[in-house]
Amino acid sequence: MDNKPTIFIVDDEPTLRDVVRRYLERDDYTVLEAETGPDALDILSKEQVDLILLDVMLPGIDGFSLMRSIRGQSDYTPLCVDGNIPVIMLTSRGAETDRIMGFELGVDDYVIKPFSPRELVARVKAVLRRAQGNTGTDANSTAKTDEQAIAFDKLRIDPLRRTVIAHDKSVTLTAKEFDLLWLLAQHPQQVFTREQLLDKVWGYEFYGGESTVTVHIRRLREKIEADPSNPVLIQTVWGMGYKLEPEA
Repeated sequence: MDNKPTIFIVDDEPTLRDVVRRYLERDDYTVLEAETGPDALDILSKEQVDLILLDVMLPGIDGFSLMRSIRGQSDYTPLCVDGNIPVIMLTSRGAETDRIMGFELGVDDYVIKPFSPRELVARVKAVLRRAQGNTGTDANSTAKTDEQAIAFDKLRIDPLRRTVIAHDKSVTLTAKEFDLLWLLAQHPQQVFTREQLLDKVWGYEFYGGESTVTVHIRRLREKIEADPSNPVLIQTVWGMGYKLEPEA
């Protein structure tokens, strides 16, 4: 039985796909490829993948629109896939607004072209570890499978199953959202700066910058707060950062 993770490369540059595929296969990954947005939708409707490398500028349907479809936020053909599939976006568009848009849609990482194939493979491994909850002995990991579940009055987090219940409802989080919440929950009332959160949750050189943390905090609040515009659980400490404040 073949248990190799399947990586799906969606990019309209044949040379780039070929190079990335060879590096991934060298590390024993199974690789699928698509050149256009519609081709990617077709393959995702038929194949199970573990991570997507997604270009922004694609023929037919662009990468941002594909992300909306993958995360169930689009009117495009519904996909019978896990909406939490990790996604690393590949793009030559390095503007902060583009990165923020990607993170708002649930992108797990953002790599600017041109990039080192070795670095990309390292990022694939890191994102898969977080998505699978298998962080091993990574010094920067924030969710270890031997940790006990944490429960507050309105929030329960299980690191083994990577599940979250907020206000008696099951909450679906991306890998990064879960790791960020887990870190805050492990240290209730402790204030973390954005820089500290980047270092502890992402744990490697990251193109998103501190605005990435702001976007993920906003997404977490939308999912776990009773009133995201007046957050109670995840609080902003002005001029410093964020903390998780258990409800009384």
